[in-house]
Amino acid sequence: MVPNTTHHDLLSTIRDEIEKGNVKTAETKLADLPASITHDSHTRPYVSILWNNLGIQQEKHGGTAVSIKAFKNAAALDAKNPVIQLNLAHAYWEQRDPAMTQEFLEQLVSLAPNEPFPHLALAELFQARDQLGEAARHLEQATARSGKDPAIQSYLRTVTAKVRGTEKSDARLASRDSAHFIVKFDGETDQDTWATVLEILEEAYREIGQKFGHFPSKTIVVVLHAKATFQSATGSPIWADGLFDPVLGRIQVPMQDALADRVWLTRVLRHEFIHALLHDQLGSASNAIPTWLNEGLAMELSGDRWSDLDQLMKQDFTLIPLTALEGGWGGLSSDAATVAYLEANSAVHYLIDRFGMGQVQGLLTHLKARQSLSNAMQSQLSMSYEQFQSQWVDQLPAQGKNG
Repeated sequence: MVPNTTHHDLLSTIRDEIEKGNVKTAETKLADLPASITHDSHTRPYVSILWNNLGIQQEKHGGTAVSIKAFKNAAALDAKNPVIQLNLAHAYWEQRDPAMTQEFLEQLVSLAPNEPFPHLALAELFQARDQLGEAARHLEQATARSGKDPAIQSYLRTVTAKVRGTEKSDARLASRDSAHFIVKFDGETDQDTWATVLEILEEAYREIGQKFGHFPSKTIVVVLHAKATFQSATGSPIWADGLFDPVLGRIQVPMQDALADRVWLTRVLRHEFIHALLHDQLGSASNAIPTWLNEGLAMELSGDRWSDLDQLMKQDFTLIPLTALEGGWGGLSSDAATVAYLEANSAVHYLIDRFGMGQVQGLLTHLKARQSLSNAMQSQLSMSYEQFQSQWVDQLPAQGKNG
């Protein structure tokens, strides 16, 4: 309810503008409010609510990148309103904002003790610090507060068990770190291995981050497995050379005799680093990116050109529609996976070559705002998904168009 003060009519007008969806007008009026209103104990909490409601309206159309400023203004005016502080926390989380600190989240736990989200965010923060015991503890707290939805309960218990299991297995791993990475090694420590892997990763961080226009917001953990145990430890398909685990936020790579083939090692580490980079950029919407786009970007941006893909382009193969390559590829056979990677590489190369990396970044921004790929393409590229796929297929070599 609008406070019954001399400013009642002005605040009512702003409220009405927000409810009508006139966000620009409402934002201007809120920003122009004098200190006599924003500092008054009777009107200050209501002005905070207006900023919060403005943020909600902005988020519907532009995502948290647009709404976060309004939520910050709301939170600054009322530090004790749990709804407003939670909205700001969600915006921080989606934007990977460094303001979402441990102190901020612990204050939020005190303010909203029955909410699972602050504990989920704290779990992610501790996981990024490689403090898996603390991460698991907060996951358990989130599970206890997540209501009675069996799907959410099951998911959180699975993630908690995975984090606990990883904490246990990590105890036997040696570890080294650099400015932006923690590298864990399953096997005998070898200074040459540490030096080579960290050098490759730091070079990828600088070069690819600059090319892509985004750098990771937190330290990335890289686990180097013994080749014999890589599949069993990670659950990866037999044809995989490496893996980015989005649950743990880790790059996982088999390492036996890897230093004997630095070209292979560089390709795999750079490829998986880009998956980590995309996961970081998209935040909570990281599952919105289709696999073919994710894999294609990893190949293009890492300079990951496979010789067997070049060979396959000269042969007949059955084309898989891109729409069938949006989900997971773990169940594909080795031959089908090779075709999938070929198509992903080719489609993304065509996408970047025709529209430029700036437009691709715009496409990712739409996906982060949880638009479907079809709507994102139409909005950013003025082209339907079907048109894109048709035009990409038309420029493929004739021998690669069976199916």
